[in-house]
Amino acid sequence: MGSMKRYLRFVKPYRFDIFLTFIIGVIKFAIPLFTPVLIKIVIDDIIGADHLSNDEKTKELFYWLGGTAVLFFIIRPPVEYYRQYFAQRLSNKILYDIRQKLYAHLQKLGLKFYANNRVGDVISRVINDVEQTKEFVMTGLMNVWIDLCTILIAIVIMLKLDVKLTLVSLIAFPFYAISVRYFFARLRSLTRERSKALAGVQSYLHERVQGMSIIKSFTLETHEQQIFAETNGKFLDKALEQTRWNAKTFAVVNTITGIAPLVVVGYAGYQVINGHLSVGTMAAFVAYIDSLYNPLRRLVNASTTLTQAVASMDRMFELFDEKYDIEDVPGAKLLSQVKGKIDFENVTFHYGEEGRDVLKNINFNIASGQTVALVGMSGGGKSTIISLIPRFYDVIEGAVKIDGIDVRNATIESLRSQIGIVLQDNILFSDSVKSNIMMGNPQASDDEVIAAAKAANAHDFIMSLPEGYDTKVGERGVKLSGGQKQRVAIARVFLKNPPILILDEATSALDLESEALIQESLDRLAHNRTTVIVAHRLSTITHADQILVIDHGELKEQGTHDSLMNQNGIYHDLFQVQKLD
Repeated sequence: MGSMKRYLRFVKPYRFDIFLTFIIGVIKFAIPLFTPVLIKIVIDDIIGADHLSNDEKTKELFYWLGGTAVLFFIIRPPVEYYRQYFAQRLSNKILYDIRQKLYAHLQKLGLKFYANNRVGDVISRVINDVEQTKEFVMTGLMNVWIDLCTILIAIVIMLKLDVKLTLVSLIAFPFYAISVRYFFARLRSLTRERSKALAGVQSYLHERVQGMSIIKSFTLETHEQQIFAETNGKFLDKALEQTRWNAKTFAVVNTITGIAPLVVVGYAGYQVINGHLSVGTMAAFVAYIDSLYNPLRRLVNASTTLTQAVASMDRMFELFDEKYDIEDVPGAKLLSQVKGKIDFENVTFHYGEEGRDVLKNINFNIASGQTVALVGMSGGGKSTIISLIPRFYDVIEGAVKIDGIDVRNATIESLRSQIGIVLQDNILFSDSVKSNIMMGNPQASDDEVIAAAKAANAHDFIMSLPEGYDTKVGERGVKLSGGQKQRVAIARVFLKNPPILILDEATSALDLESEALIQESLDRLAHNRTTVIVAHRLSTITHADQILVIDHGELKEQGTHDSLMNQNGIYHDLFQVQKLD
């Protein structure tokens, strides 16, 4: 019930639309309720009217049929159209609002969430589960109530025709209610398990499609087919378990609702034989049985659909309930006109609640405009340090400060707007080259984009592409080489023009020609900015104002290239090993 109440917050702005759609729906389903009345009139008041001649009977028949034709062929079609249109428009607008809010929520979640959750599962909740909740609007807020109104209208008409026969017609109602209550108690949990298993299949496919080159290079097709069969099989088991329970539900409910027509025909037939009921009234009641119990059967379908919708709501709101690990504190300051001074003061950090310390009591200062390099063995904590500067994670102890302001006391948006990051493996989106560069500044002009590309040594290769700046780069930039991707990534940082620059092994794993071009553009980019470099190749950072040697989460050495070489310590040994290589 909690999920439904929360969902109604998204529905509330569309109260009038729901009411209008509901009224049109009642009219749509009420129109066919005239048919049994017409049957009674034709049988009792026309065919059975001995005082009328055949010509008069024929005239009366066509009079009633003409009026009914107007009702069914002129009034009903536009009612049917607007009922479908308004219902679909309303539900799709609600889903639009939910996805907008959910995407905004996803963008606020920290990197810790994405490190601990599979992308496919997140996508499944945003696409599949949100789509499934549409049925709550279509069915729970409209169809169910329309069917209930249809049943009430039918009962009122039947009571006017014959009270006793109406009570006999309703004999199956209590058994129907008991069976629905019993069977649907378990369906929600079964549906939830099915949705979870489906998300597992989607997550698996998402990862494997992205890594298809690995599967092919290691000839893992047969092995992967077996693993997929297991994952897909788990979904099949859950789906069949839910299907079996559904089948039992429909078997029992349809048996119960099937008893009512037999009882009505038997009782009405007895009344007609004994002269207590007209043939027309009996025929009308038999027709009304369908009008009475078909909505009940639809309500069984609706119960199944609503159970699936509520299970999807639960999964959707689980995602909504994920806490933000990085948030603006009350009264957070706007960072503007940043000079670029960075201080790490007694910083200790670990991932997870009880993880080992990745950084231990780190202290260093970077003056405005300095270039500082972080070096050391893999896993030492270099990438963690640069993740703390834009506040992708918060320190456990100590403080990271920019221009003397603790980054936790600055607004996240203003903090990150002052920092440009170039990674070893930069992600490009499957859009045009121009769009990827403009991520540095979405309001930039074409001239500014071109200037940034030229500064990044990217303009020439971009112009050689089939559509120049409008060329689509493919998912994750698959159509570009590693060096080309890096230059596009550097161009968007040029366009952003931040006072602080972070380079995370930006030239590693590139060929010599690409590395030379990129190093040249990076040197140009770093000019007059505070620059923090994580470097694997020590030969590329000998010019740095400071070099920090990070080893097992601790700052072991600090100084210029020359001073560190004279110490004959860790840096000296690393440099000598790379020189020999």
